[in-house]
Amino acid sequence: MTVGKRHLEGHRVARVGWLRAAVLGANDGIVSTASLVLGIAAASGGRGDILLAGSAGLVAGAMSMAAGEYVSVSSQSDTERGELARERIELAGDIDAERAELAAIYMRRGVDRDTAQKVAVQMMAQDALGAHARDELGISELTTARPLQAALTSAATFTGGAALPLMTVILTPVAQLIPIVAIASLLFLALLGTLGAVAGGANIGRATGRVAFWGALAMALTAGIGRIVGTSV
Repeated sequence: MTVGKRHLEGHRVARVGWLRAAVLGANDGIVSTASLVLGIAAASGGRGDILLAGSAGLVAGAMSMAAGEYVSVSSQSDTERGELARERIELAGDIDAERAELAAIYMRRGVDRDTAQKVAVQMMAQDALGAHARDELGISELTTARPLQAALTSAATFTGGAALPLMTVILTPVAQLIPIVAIASLLFLALLGTLGAVAGGANIGRATGRVAFWGALAMALTAGIGRIVGTSV
């Protein structure tokens, strides 16, 4: 390799936060709305009833996803801040012990004692808290919790995912609604699994199959319940 030439690699770990929220939101939007639509259609509901229920499910689901993501990721963020505050106190109280702790971490990773101690000294001289955050606590700028990003991403992708089954309902004759919505939703889920796998660098077949399987199961159960309830009422 030419001296001075930078070796650049494109890693996907920086996408973990928003990608997880995006896939979860879109998947939940498609599955929950399609299941709701199929359940009402199986109960002999008309197109108006189906669209009303699906639209209400879209709004409620998007808000629920946003609130749930914000609360859960905020809890993670609070934990991270608490750990960093504790580490800051420990650094101020006994810097030598913290330096030895950092060196021990490097030694457990295979670095010899002398090198580990030198690295610990140099790392802590530059950014003591940052070094302990990364190597002791596993907290880095790439993976740190971002509640607002997760909330907005989940709400937006849930809305987009939920809109797909509803558009299918609008464009499909009522007599053929159940099979067409089911097939279209499975195709949407398969596409979502493929896109998520490509964005995250995962196995496409496994990701697509996983998403499609659980989506099909959810829709089948909901349609079955709708059929039972619609028959008995």
